[in-house]
Order: sequence, then C-alpha cells, then structure tokens
Amino acid sequence: MFWSLVSLVVIGLLIRFIFWLVKSFFAWLGRGKPVQRAIDNRAVSDDVVDAVDQLIIYRAARKIGKDTRKPLRLTGQQVRQIQKAEAIVRNDYVDHMHITWYHVVIIFLICSFLGLALEEGWMFISVGLTQGRYGLVWGPFSPLYGFGALLLTAAGMFMRRKHAKWWQIFLISMVVGGLLEQLTGWTMETFMGAVSWDYIAGGVPGAITKWVAVPFLFFWGFLGLAWTEIVMPWLLYTIGEPTTKRQVTFVALLAVYLAADISMTLVCFNRRAARDAGIPPKNAFEEWVDEHYSNEFMSSRFENMVIEGGTSTTA
Repeated sequence: MFWSLVSLVVIGLLIRFIFWLVKSFFAWLGRGKPVQRAIDNRAVSDDVVDAVDQLIIYRAARKIGKDTRKPLRLTGQQVRQIQKAEAIVRNDYVDHMHITWYHVVIIFLICSFLGLALEEGWMFISVGLTQGRYGLVWGPFSPLYGFGALLLTAAGMFMRRKHAKWWQIFLISMVVGGLLEQLTGWTMETFMGAVSWDYIAGGVPGAITKWVAVPFLFFWGFLGLAWTEIVMPWLLYTIGEPTTKRQVTFVALLAVYLAADISMTLVCFNRRAARDAGIPPKNAFEEWVDEHYSNEFMSSRFENMVIEGGTSTTA
C-alpha cells in the first residue's frame, strides 16, 4: 500500500513536470496573443475585455517583480480574481477558435505519450505488471490515446458550442470512447493480426464485446467530461496559434515523424503476418524490414499484444 501511494505521488509529479516542460517549451517557441487578436477582429463581451485588461496588468506587475527581484504578493481574493479572469479569457478563446493541423499534431503527440505513461503506471500499481505497452515501433507512444484525444476534442468543441449539460458530455464521451475501442480493436485484429486487449478473455465484468466493456465506458465518460471542461481548454489555450516560423517548422517535422512512425508500424505488422504465412520479401526494403524488425523484435516491442501466428506474453 505504501509503495502504491509513493508510485502515485511520483506519477503525479512526473505528469506535472511534463506539463510544465511542454508549457515552457512552447513559450520558447513563441505564442501570439490570440485573445487580443480576437478582440481586435470581432465583438466580444465586456467581461472578456475586462479579464484581458486585468491579466495584462497582472502580468506586467509580475514582470516588474521579477526584474526588481521583489516577487509579486497577492491576497487570496486577488488570486481568485486572476484565476477567474484566466478562465474567462481561456474559455472565450477555445469557444471561438478553429482547430488546425497544428493543434492536431501537438495534441496527438502529447496524449499518445501521456496515455502510454498513465497506462503503464496503472498496470504497475494495480497488478505489479511492468511491460512496454507501446503502440508504435519508434518512440514511447500509444496512438489509441492520441486518436481518442482528437475525437474527444472534436466532440468537446461541438458540445461546448451547443452549451451541452455535463451529463450530455458524459454520455457522448462514453459513446465516442466505446466506438474508438471497438473500431481500433477490430481493425488491429482484422488487418494486423494483433490483439492488444480482450475484455471477454480477461474476464472483465460487463464486457459487451472483446474490445468494449461497461466499466471502461464509464471511464471514457469521466475522461471526456474532465477533458472537455478542464484539460482541453487549458491545453488549446497553452498551444495557441503558430505565429513564428520556428513553431510551424517544428510541428511540421513532428507531423512528418508521426506519419513515418505510423506507416512503419503498419509495414512491420504486415511483414510479420506475411512471414507467418511463409511469404518471402518482394524487394530490398522488405528484406531490410525482416532483418531489423523480426518476429522477436515485434514480440519484444509489443509485449501486451497477441500477434497472430507468434508468441506473446500477455493479452
């Protein structure tokens, strides 16, 4: 019990550090002033204008405090006012922004990594299992969480603009999560010959199909609610909009890397299935894949998957 609590604290601190690191890095890349631009280009409510003015004053005072080495001291009431102003500005930006490829790449990458870290942490805490639960051949990523975050973002943006109630967000998130798990599980087994999870074989109570179970539908509901109301607004506002060439260049390189990683993963699974069927490589590239991404490599890399025709450690 003690070490489980320690592990939870460590995971929490790690996640907090990662968020700080991401925020600091994107601050270095450069951010625009999306809310101020919105105020210049469209009519906004008085409370948003007041909140922007309040934050401008606060940030200027904080900078002066840093320059003079006299930290800005705020009362509890002032802290609450700043937090309220930040929430007003953040929500206004999110409710009027347009999601672009820039946001898609960053959200996918961050959530693919954080989802993998949380899953591995949970498996260690709950059952003491330590194994790589990777979803791609390169890097510590699980694309299921990346695609899930993008779907929840699209659904969350739609529901926010429709002023959906919390229970509506919860139910829609359950449906989105269930469809994602069903489609992903079926696609992996049908086209890649791999099973990453099986709720029926695992004896999970409330299993509806091999890939969908009631307890995890509730998990998706809570996750979607937290994502839509808390995480997504903060993340989108922190990412902002590309305003410098180095931002666009950096994220474009990430997009190329992710596309190559996903493509290579599909190629490796295709060759794994072909080798199991006794089909020899047709060209030099497939020979290279067979040499560097052998059955042993695939079983070692994707420890949590049952790969058709091969040996696996767990389902």
